Amino acid sequence: MKKTIILTAVMTITALTSTAQTKDGGLSRAIVYDIQKEHKNAPVNRALANAVAANSIDELAKNHANAGIVDTYFSVETPKQSITDQKSSGRCWMFSGLNVLRSDYALKHDSVALELSQSYLFFWDQLEKSNLMLQGVIDTAKKPIDDQRVQFFFHHPLNDGGTFCGVADLVDKYGLAPKEAMPETYFTDNTSKASKLIASKLREFGLQLREMVEKGKSNSSVEKAKVRMLGQIYRMLVLTIGEPPKSFTYAFKTKSGRNLSQPKEYTPQEFAKEVVGGPINGTFIMVMNDPRRPYYKTYEVEYDRHTYDGHNWKYVNLPMDDIERMAIAALKAGHKLYSSYDVGKMLDRKRGFADTENYDYGSLFSTTFGMDKAQRIATFDSGSTHAMTLTAVDLDKKGNAKKWKVENSWGADWGQKGCLIMTDRWMREYMFRLVVDKKYATEKVRKAAELPPVMVMPEDPLFLPDE
Repeated sequence: MKKTIILTAVMTITALTSTAQTKDGGLSRAIVYDIQKEHKNAPVNRALANAVAANSIDELAKNHANAGIVDTYFSVETPKQSITDQKSSGRCWMFSGLNVLRSDYALKHDSVALELSQSYLFFWDQLEKSNLMLQGVIDTAKKPIDDQRVQFFFHHPLNDGGTFCGVADLVDKYGLAPKEAMPETYFTDNTSKASKLIASKLREFGLQLREMVEKGKSNSSVEKAKVRMLGQIYRMLVLTIGEPPKSFTYAFKTKSGRNLSQPKEYTPQEFAKEVVGGPINGTFIMVMNDPRRPYYKTYEVEYDRHTYDGHNWKYVNLPMDDIERMAIAALKAGHKLYSSYDVGKMLDRKRGFADTENYDYGSLFSTTFGMDKAQRIATFDSGSTHAMTLTAVDLDKKGNAKKWKVENSWGADWGQKGCLIMTDRWMREYMFRLVVDKKYATEKVRKAAELPPVMVMPEDPLFLPDE
């Protein structure tokens, strides 16, 4: 009798517990049972499970019909230059932007070898981003701490990422330095630890500034406090990156290492004028392919890193056909181009080859992956993750692109001697941004670039900075 009572009690408690754990919309035992009924544990499925458990998914899903030798011929190719390496940092946008600037210089001075300092611009980029965070906190200090915009500044006080717009603003304001004048450091090659410490300090400073505003402190006292705080950030950056030179002595060299002239003293601004020729802003258009939004419209990303120190990120949304036509025209004229992609999708890292047919994940998992580009963007499944320098295109007899090549910033030993080759079908699915000189844009595109911009928020899935 006692056993029956105890058993009944246990069953009742179990049933109540099970019911309490599953609310409307939860995963009930009945649903799990139905799911399990659909799963057929046939020998072929057991064999697949064993294979997947013990091997790389990419190796199992590799489409061997598409795994032959990569065709490295390109009908239109810009002059080769040395491959850079961003190491363990998110500065691809800066590497790509500086690669474009030095390649344009090389077009006019073919025999000159030039490497520009990423560390120099990165120092000022990090200081300006710190100011963006602190000033943004001041401007939103009367909003509650859980306000979306306040959280944006505290959640993203500092990062390595950016776009070519950042390169343009930084060069126009601070100039350039050769790599010899400010070389890489351990921190610039490995940004994670020090960046987290600086970000933590910025959050602490942000709380102090909010408190000052809440207590009614004057604008001038709040500004003075912010400047003192930036002084501490400056010190941390000097210790990790080095102090930017105010001037340096430099002689341009041939590719064989011979000086072309006597060494000359430059300021960074004078050196930038020598290399670039004049202001970068106003000479280019950033175009993007975002099929969620209307084409031939201009958009501006609010609270971009240049809100207080430069220009917000602005772009024209275009179909891929228009983007490719401009890219081909610029490449034919010898110009390399800043461009960005969702680089990890369908990428064969060993071969340095990106193609939509590289892997057949659907067959491996007996399903399909059917979202289009717009749907992938809207659901955060895809977006721009990495900037690279577009250098070549292979055209068919009608002048249409068959494949493209980019210089990457992962070192000369990666992929195709530091480069990535991509098919045009991959390009159309996973390419997002291109920066092109205005002279290669059609009149329709130039007019679209002059339209009043539609403001978009930085939380949009497509507006993560390139890293």
